[in-house]
This record gives sequence, C-alpha cells and structure tokens, in this order.
Amino acid sequence: MLSRWNPRQEFNALSDQLNRLFDEIAPTKTWEGFTRFPAAELTEADDAIHLKLEVPGLEAKDIDIQVTENAVSISGERKSETKTEEKGYTRSEFQYGKFQRVIPLPTHIQNTKVTAEYKDGILNLTLPKKEEAKNPVVKVNLEQAAH
Repeated sequence: MLSRWNPRQEFNALSDQLNRLFDEIAPTKTWEGFTRFPAAELTEADDAIHLKLEVPGLEAKDIDIQVTENAVSISGERKSETKTEEKGYTRSEFQYGKFQRVIPLPTHIQNTKVTAEYKDGILNLTLPKKEEAKNPVVKVNLEQAAH
C-alpha cells in the first residue's frame, strides 16, 4: 500500500518529543551558566547607529556595556528568584544566568560620545558616527587633458 508523506505530522511528532524531553529535564536540571544572547535591532542613520537590545528583568547596574570604534559588547546576569514552596511544582521558561554578546558595527563610531537609555527592559544606544564615516564617498572631478 502506498501512503503519502505528511511533513506536518512528522513535525508535530518531533515537537511532542521535544516537549516531553523538556518536561523530564526541567524540574531536575538547572540552566545556570548557559550563555544567553539578548535580541538586538540595529538601524543606521546618516549621523549615528542606533542599537536596541532586549534585556528584561535586569536593573541598569547589572548591565555592562563596552564600546570600541567598531563593536559593542554587552554582558550581564539575570539572577533567579529564590522561592520556597511547600507543595507543587514550578515550570519556568524564564532564562536565568550570565550572558554576553559582541555586536560588530557597520562603520566606525565615536565611542567616547555614546549615549544609553534603559527603560522597560529595552536598552537603547545611540552611537555617533566618526566624521569620516558620515561621508564615505567623495566625488572626484577628472579634468580632461588638453590635446
């Protein structure tokens, strides 16, 4: 008998297996020490690069930002809350632990003039471009040689 291959059915079976695996591991294993990467959004304007990072659950003092002319390094640690429960079981998909991410920049910036704002779990960095990076293309006039 010939049967049709159904990729959706195989995907659902794989998804069920992964969920069962998570259920088996989560109560007994800790995920401390695993590196987490905050989501980033980079936009480039004429005079600056704007970098937005998603780092919820942290206080500003727990975030370390280092900037060079061509990269931004961000690191920190989201600490887990200690709870004592008499009965029951807790399943958490929150990510705790240390993280570090280095984001290369598309152009050189003035790293001494970077500004930062942290609000509602979103870190916004404004990275002013170096003067020479603002006008990277210059038109050169070529005079025709007289014959």
